[in-house]
Amino acid sequence: MSRVAIVDYGMGNLRSVQKAFERVGADAVVTSDPERVRGAAMLVLPGVGAFPRAMEEIARRGLDEALLERVRAGTPTLGICLGMQLLFENSTELGGAAGLGLLRGSVDRLPAEGLKLPQIGWNPVRWSSADPLVDGLPNPTPMYHVHSYAAAPADADAVFGVTDYGAEFVTAVARPPLYGVQFHPEKSGPAGLRLLSNLTRIARAVPA
Repeated sequence: MSRVAIVDYGMGNLRSVQKAFERVGADAVVTSDPERVRGAAMLVLPGVGAFPRAMEEIARRGLDEALLERVRAGTPTLGICLGMQLLFENSTELGGAAGLGLLRGSVDRLPAEGLKLPQIGWNPVRWSSADPLVDGLPNPTPMYHVHSYAAAPADADAVFGVTDYGAEFVTAVARPPLYGVQFHPEKSGPAGLRLLSNLTRIARAVPA
């Protein structure tokens, strides 16, 4: 297959994500070039940091138009952590900012009354459907999270996985072939690698 494009907008653990895809046999490249994004068979939008700055960098590099074009054309895409949040319409973080708007809903601070933020650790993710993305994974599956904000999708049928930290929050969304996960599959051991392998297989099945 053509390369997996890991979108570089200056934020996130890019090399860790690239190494994880390489471990499952994918040809993954880190790129900030909109044309390479347009030419990839699969897109990954990673990220660690603040939503407003991320959107500023994505726009400044001309990556927003390339991402919107390719996702709307049906390119398999995965948003990871902040990358999942950026798929939504807006966030309240640091005064608020507009997102890519590929999914309806907002991103808000975790309602974790009395608990430490950011939330760092393993949470059992409960899958709500048998999508090919989670083939071979138990239900629930422990996945590694590091975050203070979480998405609140406007469409209940986009919710694919939930977990708890003080209260229940959405940690996976799906509008196949567009997916988002609040957890870090690249840091979630064999289960995370299985999810990335499944996504690679999904991408291979999409006509070029």
